[in-house]
Amino acid sequence: MSRALVVDDDPTVGDVVGAYLERAGFEVFRAGDGATALHLAGKVSPDVVVLDLMLPGIDGLEVCRRLRRDRPELPVVMLTALGEEADRILGLEVGADDYVTKPFSPRELVLRVQAVLRRALGPGADGGPGGRPGNGGTPAPVSRDGDLVLDRRAHVVTRAGSELALTAREFALLDWFLTHPGVAHRRDELMRAVWGWEFGDESTVTVHVRRLREKVETEPSAPHRLVTVFGVGYRWDAQPPDAG
Repeated sequence: MSRALVVDDDPTVGDVVGAYLERAGFEVFRAGDGATALHLAGKVSPDVVVLDLMLPGIDGLEVCRRLRRDRPELPVVMLTALGEEADRILGLEVGADDYVTKPFSPRELVLRVQAVLRRALGPGADGGPGGRPGNGGTPAPVSRDGDLVLDRRAHVVTRAGSELALTAREFALLDWFLTHPGVAHRRDELMRAVWGWEFGDESTVTVHVRRLREKVETEPSAPHRLVTVFGVGYRWDAQPPDAG
């Protein structure tokens, strides 16, 4: 049984979200503030966290930062107020995998939680990029691009022999690009392919691309792998075996 940590200072919201997750088969732990959330995260080792942005004491952004520092692979779904785009972008910047705006449908939230958890368990588990390469087949267990190696079985990415701390969404995004090199993708196309969203805030893609560049590029401000195609979107330019 997967463990979900629900963090919200509104007891009603926490109870509703917890009840829906329990109905979906999760073991649920609840916290009403950031300090309790961090304590529980260390104690129960959740598989996924549903995190409100506005919390008393340690706010949701700082909680997310600390969770990412200790467990970069831990999926985090952030709850934000409707219309607070700047807050959503900040949440994505510090490592949230997804966000849901209040007021929200509890059923939609559960589906988002299940989706990010499946991503974390391994590419292809939910029909994502690991299972849908462009040629219609199954990708090899390992993809190599210069000094970059993505191992789908181990769910590990290394660069020049050092393991990269990628979130589940960053891994999925990189996996998609590696299986579709040389193709320019619009942000809405990436949102459908990697996030599974038919519509949403495309700045989500922009932020994740920026974060991914910081980890896979030697000079993120002058990328040579994950490049911008102006007026279109992004393209992955494959590197020769001896490139870094």
